[in-house]
Parts: sequence; structure tokens; C-alpha cells
Amino acid sequence: MRLIRHLQDVPVEGHGAVVALGNFDGVHLGHQVVIGQASEIARSKKAPLAVLTFEPHPRSFFRPQDPHFRLTPFRIKTRHLQALGVDFLFELTFDAEMVARSAENFVTEILVDGFHISHVVVGYDFCFGKGRSGNASLLTEFGGRHGFGVTSVAAAKSAGGPAYSSTLVREQLQAGDPKSAAATLGRPWEIEGRVEHGDARGRLLGFPTANVALGDFMEPKLGVYAVMACDDGAEQPHCIHGVANLGRRPTVGGTRVQLEVHLFDFDADLYGKHLRVALLDFIRPEMKFNGLDALKTQIAVDSLEARRLLKEYQGPAPGHLPGHSRQP
Repeated sequence: MRLIRHLQDVPVEGHGAVVALGNFDGVHLGHQVVIGQASEIARSKKAPLAVLTFEPHPRSFFRPQDPHFRLTPFRIKTRHLQALGVDFLFELTFDAEMVARSAENFVTEILVDGFHISHVVVGYDFCFGKGRSGNASLLTEFGGRHGFGVTSVAAAKSAGGPAYSSTLVREQLQAGDPKSAAATLGRPWEIEGRVEHGDARGRLLGFPTANVALGDFMEPKLGVYAVMACDDGAEQPHCIHGVANLGRRPTVGGTRVQLEVHLFDFDADLYGKHLRVALLDFIRPEMKFNGLDALKTQIAVDSLEARRLLKEYQGPAPGHLPGHSRQP
């Protein structure tokens, strides 16, 4: 997959692409339907498959004071899109100039003259242009004028459930329900980052941890989770079960939210490595204990519960994107 950040950098082989257009935070099952539809059209036209998205996320531009809300910061989103067989990722800067563009200007200068698209696929609720004045209906009208096709994809949902959405995933994670979030995403939700040096208190308690800062990821419900952690630096990532505390560590006077992962039956040095940690099940909320002995006892209890939950786990594997990969 080739990343294109500037209109003047679009190669000739990218012209005529079928483009899935949207923010795609989370790359959840609804997003996968949109991209899957674009993939089918691209295959039928023998055209490149592209995704056009924006950075920073428009919500970050309009509401910079908000807490972190991203399900998939750009690097992680890129990996998931690549797994879906996308040929080109067009990334546009979302800034004041972009906000001021009319819907017609966005179509003519960016989609037509810039990316030379042949077809665009959007979700049913996609809006674009100054004041969110453009929608799928207007896009279809512009497509008729400028010679590109438009497909609007209806809301995707599970049987009897709500429509898949990034907002739904955030609500599920904030409720401490990673299993429902995984069902919406099509894979477990992951926090990933570089393993940092901590205060080594976990090792002194007999439960050494790999510490990962939350960074730009949204903050799910704080507490203890059954997890699977994978070393993202390896060509074939090695994944290990574990138990993790996501929180501020009130027992020891902590203030910053971080992820502390204890990996079962594992004692290698992970400092500096890039770790992907999938939250598979919620065990309990974070709490303050009366001293380190009580904390150590509870960690042992949590570890046993995590092992039980992980042994029974039947969901998708971390990083798995089912069903919509583009076939050659």
C-alpha cells in the first residue's frame, strides 16, 4: 500500500482509482463493508483500490480540548487498511483551508483534478464540504456532472443490533465491555506502544509488568483486563496471554493513566519493544488497596481469573480483519 499525502504526488498508476471516502477510525465492521464494496467495484473495473481519509481527525480540529478519543491512531489505522488489500491511502490534512472548501470545490479540485477518481464509495451518513453541506445525494449529482460513479452504502449492523459505528465501539469500551467492542470491530481492540521503564514495583511483588503509555488512544473503562500481547516488531508476532491493569495505580499514588501488562510464563526483556495489547475481557474496575500485600494478593486472584477467561476465549484473534481482504 502506498501512502500519498499531497495531490501533486498522485502517481499515474493511481489515476482512475475506486475510492472509499471517510475517517474510518477503528476500521470496524461497518467501515469494512464500505471498503469491501469499493474493493468489489475496483476488481470489476480492474482499477486500483484507494482509501481517502483525513488527519488530524476532524473532531480533533473542531474540539481540540476533548480527551483523546481515537480507536486507531493513524499508524494503526494504516496497518488495518493495508490488511484489507488497499493499494493507495490518500491522506489529506484537515485544517482551516479544508474546512472552508465548499462541497463542489472538494469534488472538483480534490476528487476530480487531484486524485482523478473513477468511482467513490461512502457510508450512508457521510458529509463533506463547508458546513457539512455535501452528502451522498449531492455527491451523486456531482458524479454525474464530472464522470465518476458514486455508491452509498447502507448502515451495517448485526442481527437485531445497532448500526456499527466508531461511537458505538467507544461506548462499549467505556462501559468495560471489550467483548462487545470486538464484535463491532471484527477483532479485539488493542492499545499499542513502546514498552517503557517503570518503577519495577511489579517485579518486587512477583508480577513483573511491561508498561505502555495510553498515548493518543481513547481511555476505556479503567480496571483489570484479560489480555493477549504481541510483539509488533517481529515479522511473525509472538503473542502471549496475560493480565493487565489500565489505570492510575491509586494504591501507590500514581496519577498518569498507563497500561501495566503481566505476561504469563514469560520473563524476557521487552524494554524498548513495540507491544500490541488486545483487551479480551474485563475482570474488575481499578481500586485502591490497603497496602502492597493486599495488592499482591489481588493480583494473584486476577491472574487466575484471567487465565480462566483466556482459556475459554472463543473470539477473533488480535489484529484479525475477517472477510473483506482484496483477492489478487
